[in-house]
Amino acid sequence: MSLPGHLLPSLVLLVAGFPGWAWVPNHCRSPSEAECNFVCDCSDCSDETQCGHHGASPALGTPFTCDFEHDPCGWRDISTSGYSWLRDRAGAALEGPGPRSDHTLGTDLGWYLAVGTHQGKEASTAVLRSPVLREAAPTCELRLWYHSSSGDAAELRLQLTHGAETLTLWRSSGPWGPGWQELAVTTGRIQGDFRVTFSATRNATHRGAVALDDLEFWGCGLPTPQASCPLGHHHCQNKACIESHELCDGEDNCGDLSDEDPLTCGHHMATDFETGLGPWNHSEGWARNHSAGSPEHPAWPQRDHSRNSAKGAFLVSLAEPGNPAVLFSPKFQASGPDNCSLVFYRFLHGSEASCLQLFLQTLQPGVPPATVLLRRHCGELGAAWIRDRVDIQSAHPFQILLTGQTGPGGVMALDDLILTDGCKPVPEPAAPQVLPPAPQAPAPETPPSSLRPQNFCDPGHLSCGDLCVPPEQLCDFQQQCAGAEDEQDCGTTDFESPTAGGWEDASVGPLQWQLSAQEAAVGRFLSLQRAWGQLRPEARALSPALGPSGPGCELHLAYYFQSQPRGFLALVVEAGSSRELVWQAPGSTAGGWKVDKTLLGARRRPFRLELMGLVDLDGPGQQGAGVDNVTLRNCSPMATTERDREVSCNFERDTCSWYPGHLTDAHWHRVQTHGPGYDHTTGQGHFMLLDPTDPPARGCGAHLLSRPQVPAAPVECLSFWYQLHGPQIGTLRLAMRREGEEDTLLWSRSGTHGNRWQEAWATLHHQPSSRTRYQLLFEGLRDGYHGSMALDDVAVRPGPCWAPRRCSFEDSACGFSTGGQGLWKRQTNASGHAAWGPQTDHTTETARGHYMMVDLSPNALPRGQVASLTSEEYRPLAQPTCLTFWYHLSLRSPGTLRVHVEEGGRHPVLSIRARGGAAWRLGSVDVQARWAWRVVFEAVAAGVEASYVALDDLFLQDGPCPPPGFCDFESGLCGWSHLAWPGLGRYSWDWSGGATPSRYPHPAADHTLGTEAGHFAFFETGVLGPGGQAAWLRSEPLPATQASCLRFWYHMGFPEHFYKGELRVLLASAQGQLAVWGQGGHRRHQWLEAQVEVASAEEFQVVFEATLSGQPALGPIALDDIEYLAGQRCQQPAPSQGHMAIPVAVPATVGGALLLLMLLMLLGLGGRRWLRKRGGCPFWSDREAATPSFDNVLFNADCVTLPESVTSDPQ
Repeated sequence: MSLPGHLLPSLVLLVAGFPGWAWVPNHCRSPSEAECNFVCDCSDCSDETQCGHHGASPALGTPFTCDFEHDPCGWRDISTSGYSWLRDRAGAALEGPGPRSDHTLGTDLGWYLAVGTHQGKEASTAVLRSPVLREAAPTCELRLWYHSSSGDAAELRLQLTHGAETLTLWRSSGPWGPGWQELAVTTGRIQGDFRVTFSATRNATHRGAVALDDLEFWGCGLPTPQASCPLGHHHCQNKACIESHELCDGEDNCGDLSDEDPLTCGHHMATDFETGLGPWNHSEGWARNHSAGSPEHPAWPQRDHSRNSAKGAFLVSLAEPGNPAVLFSPKFQASGPDNCSLVFYRFLHGSEASCLQLFLQTLQPGVPPATVLLRRHCGELGAAWIRDRVDIQSAHPFQILLTGQTGPGGVMALDDLILTDGCKPVPEPAAPQVLPPAPQAPAPETPPSSLRPQNFCDPGHLSCGDLCVPPEQLCDFQQQCAGAEDEQDCGTTDFESPTAGGWEDASVGPLQWQLSAQEAAVGRFLSLQRAWGQLRPEARALSPALGPSGPGCELHLAYYFQSQPRGFLALVVEAGSSRELVWQAPGSTAGGWKVDKTLLGARRRPFRLELMGLVDLDGPGQQGAGVDNVTLRNCSPMATTERDREVSCNFERDTCSWYPGHLTDAHWHRVQTHGPGYDHTTGQGHFMLLDPTDPPARGCGAHLLSRPQVPAAPVECLSFWYQLHGPQIGTLRLAMRREGEEDTLLWSRSGTHGNRWQEAWATLHHQPSSRTRYQLLFEGLRDGYHGSMALDDVAVRPGPCWAPRRCSFEDSACGFSTGGQGLWKRQTNASGHAAWGPQTDHTTETARGHYMMVDLSPNALPRGQVASLTSEEYRPLAQPTCLTFWYHLSLRSPGTLRVHVEEGGRHPVLSIRARGGAAWRLGSVDVQARWAWRVVFEAVAAGVEASYVALDDLFLQDGPCPPPGFCDFESGLCGWSHLAWPGLGRYSWDWSGGATPSRYPHPAADHTLGTEAGHFAFFETGVLGPGGQAAWLRSEPLPATQASCLRFWYHMGFPEHFYKGELRVLLASAQGQLAVWGQGGHRRHQWLEAQVEVASAEEFQVVFEATLSGQPALGPIALDDIEYLAGQRCQQPAPSQGHMAIPVAVPATVGGALLLLMLLMLLGLGGRRWLRKRGGCPFWSDREAATPSFDNVLFNADCVTLPESVTSDPQ
């Protein structure tokens, strides 16, 4: 298993693939057999283009890759049903069951190959096939990332077809975890042409949503011909060069089989198990087998090594744990000048408890046999045949013993045992001799043999005194045994013990981690040494399974690292299918030892620590790497300090009791004020920050948790300040967690809430006299990729909170009480079976959203009766405030909705009595209260069947309530909605001020005040990217009008001559959308006025749309001082100094729009013909004209001249 590229961005040569390249013509005429053979025969590598990867001429140690960002790289769908593969991206189908982001970029703008959900109950298989590929080397490995949550597919399968045989490289029926999963398979040596196919099968119970991304072919090219070879290398017959140890190793490394020539290798004693065991003998536990017709075992080898075929034979261990299988060689003479060497291929897959050991047993007359351990391989090494070699020198006759024990669910196998000609069998016929008792091979996750459990403990349990410690309590950082035997060999070690603290080498390539002693020092340490593996170049060492750990868990280590020009030393935490880089050596230590530490934090069991290293031992200088004195400190989850009780925190000193979770690779970080990021406490201090893309992440979100707390009171109030800022930011949630219970959602917000700190609070309810501990959890979801989330100044106090200033009813009823009758109910229409109420809520505008609703039918509430909904107490108000809410009335007149303010007494402030409709409508009341107060909503029934009243999205904002359609943006967005629409890419208009630091460019001053202290709405079009769509800012529903004037000021900050952004005004109604005004982005950095005269025969909304008219361009579009003058026609304003007045009068009636559209088409055609006769187009004026249309395309293109009645020159 490799370290994903996004975890080690600096290690480009090993773990980061090249970006996808666009297809280029093949100008190099290479032979057809040289195309798609993983070798760049042409200087531009054009012979390797569209070969299932892009021919990027990879440097040494880098793969051929395809990230699907530009094209499918030659992969084709060959499905025979509607269930098929296509190139897609998350931004095109955000509501589907597929991934929310690609793997390459980690955002919704990246591309991948996917199969969507397929309707129907019949079983269907979607098949994706590569182009014809040629000549895979024995070291060839295919890595890819796939996305298929459990329940999405019945089976996934990766196959390779060459000749008449199809090899199954991998298949799985799940379960699969959430998010992107890595798959790595080896192909083995493939001669001639072959294809790779990836198939997904669905049935009636599986939706079938599967995605693929970032395919990489590693080490697949055969060596190329060379005029001469380096010293110590072998020159093949085809002039390729290979290392000398690759001669006669059972693999076609040259590509022409000359390295396995019988003339050279005929003196070796090779056993491929095709016809038997050859000279080897075995006790119980080993058996010859094949892949074809093999048992249905998920870890079973899909092919042998000798023939790379499912029909080939190999030797497999059937031994139970504690009773190893033993395979022993013939007796050999004492070693001569030439060592006796054994080359063999091992397969350990499916269990961490499997273990293969190789022993040398010397035989002397009259002396009991002496057994020495020469090689040990334990754990999960993947579904691959891995080469190994042992060189033996013995002054006495000897035998080689191979012992294997298989862990639960695992498979261990051997193939191609090759004894060199230095292994001389004993010549005289030996009488049958009883094999001495085989040595016992300890499993990797058990304690040393001196601590073996006694008979009264179950297998796998540790016996200490009278205790039997189960496996899940070993290495859990909590001592069970009096002598701490259960916490020995758990990663902490000075490497002086032979058990090495439980660390096991898991390398499969030319490097390995082994115990070593430095000549000038006393003691041993773990160092990188040469190995015989043929696969991945990096060396890996794994700790035992650990955890759970506490938030303060740290790892301390000493290390040295010397590698030039490339290489690395790193520590990774492996938990299931997720891998997280937690430490990396910053650079070479110039030959000396250094000490460092890293925070591991709170993690669930089981997790493993993995040491990874790569150096060039043949490079210049003293290259190498070593690790010593590894110590895990403060890792007990039960350890507590005074700081652990500090929920209240301003993050200036540290994070108090708060710590980041590690379920995904996205994390909260404590940061200091810098640039656009500033804290709330002082404006110069620290705060907690989550950026969805920096550093790059692929997980669904990040957690920030408090240490477990004991309630200080039955009711507590948690307050905090938060920021949700950016054109496409995701969701921030607060939940309370108790052991053994589901998390209780307390609060959530989605999308941007402006470039400022917002205060929020939530009431914590505990059971009376309960001492049950609880945790608080902030969760930031990566369902948006442009912006940032921040937290600061968290505080908890006894007693309930004030009523929240904002309530969407998504998480709870916000403390509203329904009186004795309980007629108001919080509901959603997600099932589609709600008896009464709107089909969608107002917050999310989906059926999944929540709102409060009261049924006013006569059988529920008689005519004239009242149903009350009363808020909790609001805090006293220091200034006049506007309370806004959205209400929905049934089509049949439901009665009256009355609003009261309670401050001492009850005061009516609003009464609504009207017929309903399909839309939510905005209500607002001005509130002034010097003392604590409540708001009461009363629904008075009219005695009409199927009638109801619904409420949603209450918001308390500073300042008096503005008229409908008006906003100066000084206190917020007023009644304008910036909901992120999935169909438009989930982008939102934002709110900011000129003086507020921001990562996105915006005007330096607003229009209202003309200073940096003012505020405005803005949108940065540069985030849209290729394929990006638009952001909408919508008014409340406005009544039908024959003529009304929309007046506003806008600002476009695009560079000169880079005309990409566009601002448009749309009228949206039940009949559709009508574009009535538009402006391109080639404007100076100043505020400009615009007026649009509108008319509509039915209720409508005004929509400001920010979009692109071409390729992405960095530049903001801003709005300020919007006025909607109902029933008034626009008047020609006098231009004011420093601004430009741009009135545009456009009737918006349907008939007039159609007539004008036809006229413009005729004028455009005639104008184009006239301009062609005149020899070109005149330069377009500084202002782009606009005219209405029903297809959202404005006639403002070059070379189209509009009549004077439609356009107006501002100059």
